[in-house]
Amino acid sequence: MEETKLKYFSSSPHVKGKRTTRGIMLDVCIALLPACIAGCVFFGWRALMIIALSAVTACASEIVYLLILRRPLKKILAEFDFTSLVTGLLLAMCLGPQVPWYVPVLSAIFAIVVVKMIFGGTGKNLVNPAATGRIFAFLSFGSAMTSGWLSPLTGEVLTGATSLTGLLESGQMPDNLSLLFGNVAGCIGETCKIALIAGGVYLVIRGVIDWKWPVIYIAVTGLVAVALNKFDFNYFLPSVLGGGLILGAIFMATDYTTSPNTTWGCAIYYVLLGAVTAVLRHATGIEVVSFAILLMNLFVPLIDKFVINRPFGFVRQKRKKEAQQ
Repeated sequence: MEETKLKYFSSSPHVKGKRTTRGIMLDVCIALLPACIAGCVFFGWRALMIIALSAVTACASEIVYLLILRRPLKKILAEFDFTSLVTGLLLAMCLGPQVPWYVPVLSAIFAIVVVKMIFGGTGKNLVNPAATGRIFAFLSFGSAMTSGWLSPLTGEVLTGATSLTGLLESGQMPDNLSLLFGNVAGCIGETCKIALIAGGVYLVIRGVIDWKWPVIYIAVTGLVAVALNKFDFNYFLPSVLGGGLILGAIFMATDYTTSPNTTWGCAIYYVLLGAVTAVLRHATGIEVVSFAILLMNLFVPLIDKFVINRPFGFVRQKRKKEAQQ
């Protein structure tokens, strides 16, 4: 009897659909456009330069890496799925417009080459590349990242703390409307929350993300922050609107590759993510969304191991006592 030879090998799941990785990533790029435009409006050409450097470097890093592996350029371009472009855009959103040009360049190279490509490329990375790239920038170029912040519209360099840092360190309450519309100093894509929410609504309508997961993450973070501050509900909105929580909740925490595969697994993941974010913020007095996402990404395999959906047609076996009766 002749052995059956398989021509193609692929990993599960073996389900075909109309949605492709390229199409989903293009939707994410479209959803990020409002935040990119708002950042350029508030911070001018500096923001545009950071966004362009980060996006171009991220895409170029993936292409160069594959060329080193002797992949044909024509094939690389044909299979380009825009995941590196999304990483570059998200990384730029997490950087301040005052950082030197080499910060987005080196951070994008680290995010793509070290975090994504070395682990096998799209869908095989253990942690979120953009969040990890932001952490790399913070740890490697700490003074450049936090030494001064550009004031929106005026372009003046502010040496004081951001609105979130002021809230965490001294309990200084910021103007919630300013946080919502972006008239505050901070990172390029984290200031205008209206733009981020608009992008999130687009992703929900397109079916790219499930609305309840970012909502759970954001709500838990706000409620735990309230609990940590003697149940003062004045902390809820500033904790939710300040910093990069909304950006991280919509665009990073919902990454397919680094989030659990089951509904109950996701529920556990996002509740813990919100609690970890609030506790670390309270303990350190700085923004920690990227650190919280990275930390919880490491627990996703453990969650997937113990939280498993029932197989189709599953029937619970009766215990011995029930069977004897």
